[in-house]
Amino acid sequence: MTNTTRHVFYRPLALALLCASLLAASTPLLAKELRLGIITPPQHNWTQTAERFAETVAEQSDGELTVAIFPAGQLGDESAMFSQMETGLLDMGLMTAALTSQREPSIVGWFTPFLFDSVAEAAQATETEAAQQMLTNLERKGLHAFGYTFAGMRHILMRDGRVERLADVDGKKIRIIPFAAMNTWWRATGASPTPVSLPDVYQGLQNKMLDGVDIDLDALVGSGFYEVAEHLTLTNHMAFPAVSVMSQVSRDALSEEERRIIDEAMDEALAWGIEAQIEAEEQNLATLEEAIDVFTLEDAEGVFAEANQAFDERFGEHPVIQAFQQQSAEL
Repeated sequence: MTNTTRHVFYRPLALALLCASLLAASTPLLAKELRLGIITPPQHNWTQTAERFAETVAEQSDGELTVAIFPAGQLGDESAMFSQMETGLLDMGLMTAALTSQREPSIVGWFTPFLFDSVAEAAQATETEAAQQMLTNLERKGLHAFGYTFAGMRHILMRDGRVERLADVDGKKIRIIPFAAMNTWWRATGASPTPVSLPDVYQGLQNKMLDGVDIDLDALVGSGFYEVAEHLTLTNHMAFPAVSVMSQVSRDALSEEERRIIDEAMDEALAWGIEAQIEAEEQNLATLEEAIDVFTLEDAEGVFAEANQAFDERFGEHPVIQAFQQQSAEL
C-alpha cells in the first residue's frame, strides 16, 4: 500500500472514530426504569410513600434512574407480584406483611395480638434485631428487603352494634384478609371469618352478607364503609405493616451508585410514610367520630383472651417470633 493510499484509507477512519467519541461524550446514558407494584389505590398512604420514593430516585439520579408505580393491583394480586419479582419480571413491590409472611413465616410476629397500642409503638419495633432478621431471611427467597412502613391499627366495624364482649361477634361474618394469623385469631373468637376482596366489602355490608369487618381507619374512611356500617369499636388488636422488597435479580443488575440511590431514597420514603400514617390516624378518627358511633373497648385484650391464646399456640414457638415479641415488649 502506497503512502497516498494509506492517507486516503486512514483519514475517513480517524474522522469516524473522532465523531463516535464526540457523540458518546455528548449523549447521556439511556435512562433506566424500574417497575414497582402495589395493591393500594393512588390515594392510600402506601401508594403515596411509593410515589415519594420514585420522585427522590429521579431527582437524585438526574432522571437517569426512574421508578414507574403500578397501584391498585394493576400487575395482579400480591401473590402474582411476588412470583414476578422472584423471576425478575417485576423489580419492586411495597407488599403487605400479611402476604409477605407466606414467604417468610417469622413476619407473622407482627400480627401478635395487642403487642402494640399504636402505629408509633409499632414503628419503634422496626429497629429490633428480630424485625431486621425477618427482612434478612427474605434474601433466601430471592428478595432484597429494605424495611417497613404501616397502615393504621386494626379495629372492628359492625353493622348492628358495638363489640363489648366476645358474644357480640359469635357467629358473625367478619371480613378478614385471608392469611393464617388473622384467620386463626378470628376463628377462636367464635366468629365466621370471611375473606372478601376490599372493593366488595361495601356491597357486602350494605346487603347484609357481611356483619362486620376487621379494618384499619385508612381503609374505612377511604372506602366509605362507615356509610353502611355505623358502629366502630376501637380495639387496636393488631398492627398492619407493609414490607418494601426488591427482586434480587433486578438489584444485581444495578450499579453500586444506583443501589446507593435506591437505598437512601427508600429509607427516607418509608420513614416519611410512618410519620404520615401517625398523623392520618388522628385525622381519620376525628372524621369518624363526627359520622358514626365510635366506642373504645377498654379491656379489649382481656375480652379476646381466647383468641390471643389461639394465636400464641399456633405461632408462639417460632424462635424469631418469640424474640420479636420479647424485644418489642421491652421498648
